[in-house]
Amino acid sequence: MSINLKRGLWVVVADGEKALFLRNEGDSKFPNLEVVQEMEQENPATREQGSDRPGRYSDGPTVHRSAVEDTDWHRLGKERFADNIAGRLYKLAHRGEFDEIVLIAPPQVLGEMRQKLHKEVCDRVKAEIPKTLTNHTISEIESLLQAA
Repeated sequence: MSINLKRGLWVVVADGEKALFLRNEGDSKFPNLEVVQEMEQENPATREQGSDRPGRYSDGPTVHRSAVEDTDWHRLGKERFADNIAGRLYKLAHRGEFDEIVLIAPPQVLGEMRQKLHKEVCDRVKAEIPKTLTNHTISEIESLLQAA
């Protein structure tokens, strides 16, 4: 897979808690990614979010009771954040802010985003890279894109 890092190409680097919206101000030979926008969501571990014991329900006329699986608040937070990113991308695409975009996110987040993306955004996705790069520097991201 070869990515054409032409001027104006947008790159979104995301995970379940942070997203960087970058635009290439350089060219394919010398990419220069500039931060257009940052999105962050505080999403602590489920154990820090849930306060109640898991629910229980009666199995009918017997005294036996079964536990109900506790809600994974952390996973739900990641899904909600992917939804927010998809919504933001739709607004940007609708305003004509970008023609082509590259999505970089862990496989699970990429899958969530893909489900939520509007057709107008999907048509502009030139590549998807299933990696976690939110903790990398901009120059490391540029190098990775050049190598791809």
